[in-house]
Amino acid sequence: MSGAIVVVYRAGMTVSRPVGSPIPVASVPNLRDAGGYRTADGSVVRSGRVYRSTDLGAVADADRQALDALGVATVFDLRTLAEREIRPDRLPAGATEVALDVLADRDPSAAPAMLQKLLVDPVLAEQMLGGSEASEHLLSSYREFVALPSAVTAYRALYADLAHREDTPVLIHCTTGKDRTGWAVAALLLLLGVAEEHVFEEYLLTNEQLLPALTPVFDTFREAGGNPDILLPLLGVRREYLEAAVDEMQTRFGDIEGYFVRGLGLGTGDIDAIRGRLLTRD
Repeated sequence: MSGAIVVVYRAGMTVSRPVGSPIPVASVPNLRDAGGYRTADGSVVRSGRVYRSTDLGAVADADRQALDALGVATVFDLRTLAEREIRPDRLPAGATEVALDVLADRDPSAAPAMLQKLLVDPVLAEQMLGGSEASEHLLSSYREFVALPSAVTAYRALYADLAHREDTPVLIHCTTGKDRTGWAVAALLLLLGVAEEHVFEEYLLTNEQLLPALTPVFDTFREAGGNPDILLPLLGVRREYLEAAVDEMQTRFGDIEGYFVRGLGLGTGDIDAIRGRLLTRD
């Protein structure tokens, strides 16, 4: 999607960049602004309000100033407890962390929750991800983002917080910032009225902005005797993954507002508040 966003960072620094472009913080790949997208009624999703990224467990000292400059007030961490314990976030200055475990009710052997183990164990990865199994794992996970009780609880809390939070910006992340985070941002943009075509474009940016940063992961896996190709369905994103969540949402709730109201239990006042905070007219 063409267009540019202008963001005024902490300390008054102003930056203009294309919609969807990566924010250059080397130790936090897949970091980008969810704003700048135009809606069906001609509004625009505010920039500098909602960011998305990988986890913040490996933020380099050299990158802290750039990350702090975003002015993030709250970090929503969608990872499991085990993931958070392995790689605790290094939070931006002044930020508060809110842990929302989307997969708390999921079998701990599920692929997204076992990501770190799979990346260093080619035998286990082949057992779980060989053939078409990786795609099936992800398709199942995306459907569960809509229906799994812990996912409902986590996403309800996230969007309710966005509805009433005075202090933005916020940053949403999981481990690689693509699946749990991908649905969080996609559902939000759909609710705001961004065309589905552009929501999918935003989602698929992860393949450009994350996979190059994971070259050492692929190399290490190869050196350990694994076939790095089997990691691609797990570490990248595919249109069919997000389609699975959208289809599940439509089957259960009819449309995105039905998902927010009947699926997540948010009120129309919450939805109006989210739109009021995150949409603007040119």
